[in-house]
Amino acid sequence: MNRILMMFAALLFNAVAGATLARTVGLSPMAGVLGMNVVAALAGAVPDGVLHAGVFTEIWTGELVKALRSGLEGSWLDGVPDQSSIANNDVIHLVDVGVDPDVLVNNTTYPIPLQALEDKDIAVKLDKFQTKVTPITDDELYATSYDKMARVKESHGNSINDAKFTKAAHALCAQKNTAKTPVLTTTGERDVETGRLRLTPNDLVEMKRALDKMKVPSENRRLVLCPDHVNDLLLASQNFREQYNIDRVTGKVGKLYGFDIFEYANTPLYTKAGVKKDVGATADKGEFQCSFAFYTPRVFKATGSTKMYYSEASTDPQNQRNLINFRHYFIAMPKKADVGVVMASGYKENP
Repeated sequence: MNRILMMFAALLFNAVAGATLARTVGLSPMAGVLGMNVVAALAGAVPDGVLHAGVFTEIWTGELVKALRSGLEGSWLDGVPDQSSIANNDVIHLVDVGVDPDVLVNNTTYPIPLQALEDKDIAVKLDKFQTKVTPITDDELYATSYDKMARVKESHGNSINDAKFTKAAHALCAQKNTAKTPVLTTTGERDVETGRLRLTPNDLVEMKRALDKMKVPSENRRLVLCPDHVNDLLLASQNFREQYNIDRVTGKVGKLYGFDIFEYANTPLYTKAGVKKDVGATADKGEFQCSFAFYTPRVFKATGSTKMYYSEASTDPQNQRNLINFRHYFIAMPKKADVGVVMASGYKENP
């Protein structure tokens, strides 16, 4: 009876795993059911657990890749030139994406590991994003609960996407104000609680003027507003209020002053002197998040490999749990110094 129950459980496992894997790659679930059971039958000599581990790694990695890809769709990074096809071994060559090394900026953002080659090319290692480990009991894993898999995938995917967008926003914002990397400050009324000067419609015009001065084409200009600046415009601009109908998934707001406008909650912090702070830094008094605008053809993004790490419960007799996490490579950065403009919040300590 035990052997029959074990055989039935194995068939059920293979059926569910095969259907899920088939759906991941766009095939008929029935084909996946049949195919997985055939593979299991042919792999009878494989040690117990090896086939299961491989199947789960494939399925879960595929599901996460889908989630990460969909996370870019419709976002403020959607439409940015994608150079993933020329990223080899999670490294991309800047000459291949049209970057002139003489005008490469913001390499202190990560910092990015750079390697100059003999032909004056620069190889850039994509950023590595790793999630913390999630424990999953042996029973949960071998029951092939799709709900559990979906929850774990969603949790890890959300964490990686959050980190990717934070890094991308930081990379697309200038380190400080220069002729080619303007960092402007807001000029509106003082917020009585924080001393922050509010963003005004005139400040948006100044951002447009800065891009005009750098001869940035009027099409494909994208403006990413921090929540403080969105709220400022809602108070000050009737035009902005009338079209403010944010897409809660992508953050897209609308179009104004020639900008495609998005809202994003984790833009970089700037000091009172107008210098960008490091990723993950906390705000001191008088320091606030910025908004930024950029010209999409002059930036790029690239996605590298995604890998699942997994240890079986059989190697952890004390806790009897499996451990799972993911590693993902991605980068977004400007091709040129004159890619855009930053709007930091001004500060006035006293009224």
